[in-house]
Amino acid sequence: MLSQDEQEKYARQMMLKGFGLKGQERLKKARVFVAGIGGLGSSSATYLAAAGVGTLRIVDHDSVELSNLNRQILHWPEDIGQKKISSAKEKLKQLNPDVAIEAIEERITEANISRLVAGFDLIVDAMDNLPTRYLLNKVAIEKNIPFFHGAVYGFEGRAMTVIPGKSACLRCVYRGAIPEEKFPVIGVTPAVIGCIQATEAIKYLVGIGQLLTNRLLVYDGLNMKFTEFKIKKDPDCPHCGKLSQG
Repeated sequence: MLSQDEQEKYARQMMLKGFGLKGQERLKKARVFVAGIGGLGSSSATYLAAAGVGTLRIVDHDSVELSNLNRQILHWPEDIGQKKISSAKEKLKQLNPDVAIEAIEERITEANISRLVAGFDLIVDAMDNLPTRYLLNKVAIEKNIPFFHGAVYGFEGRAMTVIPGKSACLRCVYRGAIPEEKFPVIGVTPAVIGCIQATEAIKYLVGIGQLLTNRLLVYDGLNMKFTEFKIKKDPDCPHCGKLSQG
């Protein structure tokens, strides 16, 4: 049930067709796992919290650095040296005290990923490296948890939504491994992609609109273009194909 204050706070979004009180109650009951609270995670978590998602679990192991501040909007100059999860939790609670923020300081690994996502309704991929994204994608498939992918490089960003058992997954799109490296990025790019991820997550939870399934959306900020690529489910995908099922 929503309190009177909550009904007033979310009144404008509850006016949307197909949203209403029931949609807002679905958001309040939802438990969302956000992997990484840097550029993408700052934007997606901010708008998920503002929309009234009931529980956000944010997981990150890094500390705030000066070079983060051009894009990681939950971290401010006075937070330099603090753990990102502490900095982010403080801002998110100020933004919306009604949202439960679970902040976990851990590096996501094969050993802990199943425990970290257990009991959550969806996974937001806000990581900055492909190997960890593969881990998230794999556990999402195994546990039947919808997975919202986002990635950025410079002025370019990408987003797609994975519904296990129904749509192509991240491993259907990317092949092999990409080495971890420091890459260029301007802050507006993760803001755009993080908001797209939050939009997809909200639509899924409320049950409205068309999701980015079997589609890879590519954002080109320099030329201000969005391009969509159709993605086919790979029957031989090691994560969601027949090979993954033995």
